[in-house]
Amino acid sequence: MATILTGGTVVTAADCYQAEVRIEGEKVVAIGQDVFQPGDHHIDVEGCFLFPGGIDPHTHFDLPVGDIKTADDFVSGTRAAAVGGTTTVIDFATQNKGESLATALFNWHEKARGQSYIDYGFHLAISEVTKDVLEEMTTLISKEGVSSVKLYMAYKNILQVDDGALLKVLKLAKKAGLLVCVHCENGDVIDVLVNEAQNKGQIEPRYHPLTRPIAIEREATGRAICLAELADAPLYIVHVSSGAALEMVEQARLKGFPVYAETCPQYLLLDDSYYETSDFSGAKYVLSPPLRPVSNQKALWAGLDSSSVATVGSDHCSFNLKGQKEKGLKDFSQIPNGGPGVENRFGLLYTYGVANGKINLNQFVALTSTNAAKLFGLFPRKGTIAVGSDADLVVWDPTVQEVITAKKQMQQVDYNLYEGFCQQGKARHVFLRGQHLVKEGILQEEGPAGSYLRRTSYCEGRDGSV
Repeated sequence: MATILTGGTVVTAADCYQAEVRIEGEKVVAIGQDVFQPGDHHIDVEGCFLFPGGIDPHTHFDLPVGDIKTADDFVSGTRAAAVGGTTTVIDFATQNKGESLATALFNWHEKARGQSYIDYGFHLAISEVTKDVLEEMTTLISKEGVSSVKLYMAYKNILQVDDGALLKVLKLAKKAGLLVCVHCENGDVIDVLVNEAQNKGQIEPRYHPLTRPIAIEREATGRAICLAELADAPLYIVHVSSGAALEMVEQARLKGFPVYAETCPQYLLLDDSYYETSDFSGAKYVLSPPLRPVSNQKALWAGLDSSSVATVGSDHCSFNLKGQKEKGLKDFSQIPNGGPGVENRFGLLYTYGVANGKINLNQFVALTSTNAAKLFGLFPRKGTIAVGSDADLVVWDPTVQEVITAKKQMQQVDYNLYEGFCQQGKARHVFLRGQHLVKEGILQEEGPAGSYLRRTSYCEGRDGSV
């Protein structure tokens, strides 16, 4: 028996049209008119948009940081993602120093296997570049189905790699078909600025953004692009937070370099005034890069419209204010960096992008799903609505209005970065490979059904308009 969605408007990165969608098994098997057959299950979705399931290319579930770990694991994080309209996440399997990449991947498979409500893949976050690590990289795609790695230019003495290591990885990635993702902040300079603040007794959360200024993001972004140019390798810059850093990307793209930028809802909608509190609540917004002056939002929205920003990820890395963020009560540098967002990413971009006229429906689909699928080796299985693609579908009702609040969220964290924000529209139904995962906005409690996704290699030029 097939499921037929009727009365809706199909939206992809390229098209927008009214059609019936027929789901059989895990796939979309027909799109058009009169695709109904005797015995089919019919769902009326008149007045709704049919979007491809969202792909969040940037999450951190069950991530250990010192003696604590993120508030959301794969169970709670993917439940939250599903109700928000996201059907695939790409999480960061993070290598501890001294570990092989195989061990890091094994650890993350153990965390996710049988726990995820949606499909998932892994980037490999590399903290130590050795001869053995470089050798392992050459078989990541063939053995593990991992087609992307991440390196940090920040978090000195923990995750930060030097320029030589980054260049080696970029050169090897070019040959191996990997896309290199980079966190662009100058960790050496941050270390100096943090020490200066501590010596002055400046310990409150408000000093977090002052020790990670825009200049060090701009500098690191330009340096990463320079190294990618030397290696003749593609580059994906995660969580771009400022107009100055985005300008580095735009200049590179004008020269024809394959440089892709990701931004996040927090940088589009929040600003550094959130740190200016009389109590410790500003710690909720301690994430890196930090929130920027509001003037940067205009540049980032323009980047979404012009396609100089390729994707919008959540950078979901949730820590409770109580008991976790409070580790930094006497020193802002000890506050675990990160915030929640996987549940709200899809709806926020629709509300403040599409509904507010900053981007159109096709751009919305590209930014929330299609471009990530293309860049990270999932297209056309994921990221579009087409015959033969996975039946990952979001039935979006644009008439529903809600207020975002931590009291109603699925995320397992004690606050919401967007508390009190209005959301226009809601995921009425969500399908994961044909499984009716969310019905009338309610997650169906049938247990985790997400699968690990083996991804294909990055291939310059195959990704269309990205």
